[in-house]
Amino acid sequence: MATNGSTRKFKESNEGKTLQSVSDERLVPAMGMTPGSFETAAQSTIKEIAEYYSNISTRPVLPSISPGYLQKLLPTHPPSEPETWSDIQRDIESKIMPGITHWQSPNFMAFYPASSTFPGILGEMWSAALTAPAFNWLCSPAVTELETIVLDWLAEMLALPPTFLSKGDGGGVIQGSASEATVTVMVAARERYIRRMVEREGITDAEEIEDRMCELRSKLVALGSEHSHSSTHKAANIAGVRYRSAKTYKQDDFALTGAGLRKTLEACKDKGLHPFYVTVTLGTTNTCATDRFEEIAQVAKDYPDLWIHVDAAYAGAALVCEEYQHISQHFAAFDSFDVNMHKWLLTNFDASCLFVQKRRDLTDALSITPSYLRNTFSDSGLVTDYRDWQIPLGRRFRALKIWFVIRTYGVSGLKAHIRHHIKLGEMFAELVKRRDDLFSILVPPAFALTVLTVKPNRKRKIEPPERVNGAEPPPYQDSHVPVLPDAAGDEKLEEANAVTKEVYELIDSRKEIFLTSSIIAGVYAIRVVSANPLAEEKHLRRAFDILVDTAEEVLRWREKGTRQANGDT
Repeated sequence: MATNGSTRKFKESNEGKTLQSVSDERLVPAMGMTPGSFETAAQSTIKEIAEYYSNISTRPVLPSISPGYLQKLLPTHPPSEPETWSDIQRDIESKIMPGITHWQSPNFMAFYPASSTFPGILGEMWSAALTAPAFNWLCSPAVTELETIVLDWLAEMLALPPTFLSKGDGGGVIQGSASEATVTVMVAARERYIRRMVEREGITDAEEIEDRMCELRSKLVALGSEHSHSSTHKAANIAGVRYRSAKTYKQDDFALTGAGLRKTLEACKDKGLHPFYVTVTLGTTNTCATDRFEEIAQVAKDYPDLWIHVDAAYAGAALVCEEYQHISQHFAAFDSFDVNMHKWLLTNFDASCLFVQKRRDLTDALSITPSYLRNTFSDSGLVTDYRDWQIPLGRRFRALKIWFVIRTYGVSGLKAHIRHHIKLGEMFAELVKRRDDLFSILVPPAFALTVLTVKPNRKRKIEPPERVNGAEPPPYQDSHVPVLPDAAGDEKLEEANAVTKEVYELIDSRKEIFLTSSIIAGVYAIRVVSANPLAEEKHLRRAFDILVDTAEEVLRWREKGTRQANGDT
């Protein structure tokens, strides 16, 4: 009664009063700028971006700053009053550029590329303009439907088996990264395995099902090879399962073989574990090795509950070329496949394209529909809600930039792009081979990547072999056989590792080019890969000259030090 009385008095006291209008006292236009000032600012920004790409090769590829540099340049507290765009824009060059590693520079030959192109940038602009969380079809139907269409295009371009297309039981979805894709399919694999086990055991009581599922989870183990990307191990940590790696060998060029996988599976089962998932790789990070898919497909026949995921983050792009499409014929035996268009297919980060043969495997594991996400279209089952194909709920309109890129380049343009870099890689590997007085190639060059070591003791420079019947000599014949011994701790190996490391660190400190190093089966090696859109032959030749000059410089220092230590002059 007291509440009703208070409400009545409130109504009586407000009778006859006019509702005051709300005055707009905001200091800045609702969109941050007026349409006219935005157009001016955008034109200025686009001009600067165009100039950045035109002159990017003149910038040092690596920054020369110390950790915490930006804190010293920016105010301690946020601005209390609005600032002009001209002031903000000036800070890009003065504050941000000093701390940027220029991944788009043709002098960037480290890791793997992170492509950026003008069509991709324009796609990002429209994606930002049309910002929507896009967690279901109703949020913006074009966001969902374009994604389905362009990923079917991509599956066709890569010659994936038809079961990976949306027209059947499968389909594709854009993830943020290959690591995110790995977590997603591992969770789906975990739930599929457990569900199958419980169903086979015939358990029907809800509490018993829950207890058995928890018991099974404690015995699950995910697998990868020694050269699988670390994201597989991380995904296992996130999914709450164990992780084991299968050993690879130099004689197999560090590829995972069917025998190696089978041995690891059997070892896990002998310990009472349940192997439920394995990552196989097209283009490993260290050496760009391709796992033995045909052999692994045969193993899969004996393990029908094993989820096999193909991580093709970088090298999968090469499948657009017919000469590599024999690789994908084996993927019909595998459950999922992922390629990063933002690595080698000219699309700005992030655009990791995950394909599955059975989309229900994802939705069964990841679909939760509270009342506020329900709608007539989703309930009908006639539309795709990509929130059920991923870990996050919201998602960006990433299909736009893929659409722009594919339409701008066409399939023929994308093939030419890949083949250009393959040829550059072959040319670089040939340069290294012809200086086998200085270098050894550790594994066969693949997909524009060359992995090399520096020989600690210079030998006579061997001239390139002569042509035989007018033909060029085989470019990599025997060049992949390293002069280094296998045994870690061997004196010669330690010396070679020390020299290679010294050469790498000297190149890295001078910041003319950016390479990465790695340790492969105990061997310290230098990786060189040049596959970004602006790469040209002259950049690879310059990188080779820097390698030669630096290696000779380091070897002279060491020879001089040895003579001095021996009392020679």
